[in-house]
Amino acid sequence: MPTRPLLCFILAAVAHFAHFAHFAHAAQDESPTAPPPLCPAPLVPAATPLETAAPAPIRFLLSFDDGPSGSNGDNPTVRVLDTLAHNAVQPGIKAVFFTQTRHWHGGGTDTGRALIRREHEAGHVVALHSATATHANHRFMDTAERDASLRRGVDDLRTLTGSTPLLVRPPFWAYDAATLDSYHRHGLHMLLTDLNANDGKIWGVNFSWHKRSNMLAMLAETRKRWAAGTMHTVDGHTPVVVTFHDVNGYTARNLEVYLRILVDVARELDIPVAGKPFYDERDALERAALASTVKSADEHPRLPGFWNWLWQ
Repeated sequence: MPTRPLLCFILAAVAHFAHFAHFAHAAQDESPTAPPPLCPAPLVPAATPLETAAPAPIRFLLSFDDGPSGSNGDNPTVRVLDTLAHNAVQPGIKAVFFTQTRHWHGGGTDTGRALIRREHEAGHVVALHSATATHANHRFMDTAERDASLRRGVDDLRTLTGSTPLLVRPPFWAYDAATLDSYHRHGLHMLLTDLNANDGKIWGVNFSWHKRSNMLAMLAETRKRWAAGTMHTVDGHTPVVVTFHDVNGYTARNLEVYLRILVDVARELDIPVAGKPFYDERDALERAALASTVKSADEHPRLPGFWNWLWQ
């Protein structure tokens, strides 16, 4: 092979291998790039402390149904009013009285009408329960009958107290959308309850051996809503509505016992209570009651005992 062509071939080969070696060395010096992950890791924000305000202390909102009593003897409504005014737990307590303005043994009597006036003059909130001769069910009335009854009741209370009632509680806890609409047309707001003394049976065996355990169990259930922050706060407190019947003689005789029980079971359940556990001023009481009313038929608050199974 001639010398010159052979020399050219050797030089070309050396240049080729030098070029290859340069890129191979460069590839080794570079860090390998990892393939992208199939599912990118989620971005985790920096942890921030949760600032959840503690629920407001509770304050018991007392309410009484079915009164006033028309009795001329040992009148239970009179005893209830006396105990609210003078007791060792908190003198001067104010309550909401859901009255039956035309009941044959209540608001339809001279004694009953005088007691409705006394309730108002003592600074309580006088509200409507019924305006019929008996404890008639608003839900079972047709619209015209119900509206006429509500109109009579509002007029009765306006005449007796000089004030237009704003609150109503349905007899037997029975209501539906039509009932609620009727209430609203007459400027009435429906207040149900959180706790109930189960003292609606007036005659015969009307006492209770389970006053404390009953209130403890119901307040424990209410505590769940309170702790979850789903109850209303009014003037810095959480109203807890408690229902009694002022026409029940046993309740009237033991009302101060019930007051002590309510405060005690709240402490047992570690629920903070207002400095004054019960409302003692009418305007504050009425504000708390109005805030706790049922605004829409779409709401389905739990009713006391058997009535929840029957109506809800």
